[in-house]
Amino acid sequence: MVTNISVTDLLKMGDKVHVIDIRTPISYNNNHIPNSKNIESNLLISNPNKYLDRNKKYYIYCQKGIRSYKMCLFLNSLGYKAVNVLGGYESWILEK
Repeated sequence: MVTNISVTDLLKMGDKVHVIDIRTPISYNNNHIPNSKNIESNLLISNPNKYLDRNKKYYIYCQKGIRSYKMCLFLNSLGYKAVNVLGGYESWILEK
């Protein structure tokens, strides 16, 4: 099961949360949600322990929210706390 959060609610949380952009570095460098960290999806899949702490909650986004949903399913199955950002980066563009 995956918990979702809207971009509106994520923005209300401020910069104290761990937001991860799983898009490519090129996409991330073009623009991204402020205070997010870029960890490309293939890196998270191959070695999540290198990048994540099971004691922290992560808010994951991609371009539209589909890949991030699948990533959250995967990470949650491994015992991580991952929340999907609904609509991904495109929702953030519409919100700002």
